[in-house]
Amino acid sequence: MLLLALDTATPAVTVALHDGTSVIASSSQVDARRHGELLLPAVDRVLTEAGLRLDAVTGVVVGVGPGPYTGLRVGLMTADTFGLALGVPVHGLCTLDGLAYATDLDGPFVVATDARRKEVYWARYADSRTRVSEPAVDRPADLVLDGLPAVGAGALLYPDTFPDVRAPEHVSAAALASLAAERLAAGEELEPPRPLYLRRPDAQVPKNYKVVTPK
Repeated sequence: MLLLALDTATPAVTVALHDGTSVIASSSQVDARRHGELLLPAVDRVLTEAGLRLDAVTGVVVGVGPGPYTGLRVGLMTADTFGLALGVPVHGLCTLDGLAYATDLDGPFVVATDARRKEVYWARYADSRTRVSEPAVDRPADLVLDGLPAVGAGALLYPDTFPDVRAPEHVSAAALASLAAERLAAGEELEPPRPLYLRRPDAQVPKNYKVVTPK
């Protein structure tokens, strides 16, 4: 097994290779505006670090969000392209699950990422491997979390709602790859690589937009 994992659902552009036993190479850069520019060089970098070619990959793992439309689609389209070119399966994983898995927390907590518009994408977890609510998008002030610990960059933005913030801040493809490898080894079926947008794109056609037809 050689899994290529990637995620662009948050400001982190992150890529990793997992050989079925452990992560053998990884790369992460945080830049919310350069997903498309940074992703393919990061793939090249981890392959070079591992001393492998792309055609050695036997499966692709991609974070499906939730996340903003533009960044998220970069990772999903790239994963689909690799899957088609290599003839290998493409597996989806919730980005929030990757953040949770990296914590190793064994009690209840919340994962929250920045959804912009003064909102967060979030979900509850019973432990680092068990999500107990569907991903949602809400204003932090509307959440009742009973003082649960929280992880993720979204939690850091709203200390009144998330007073107990733990690491990590951003998702890593290394965690996604490790979680995917664990679930595949256990015979579990992973999610299809379909995006979790949860709301309409930030970019909208302006109201009162005037359509001009040629004469």
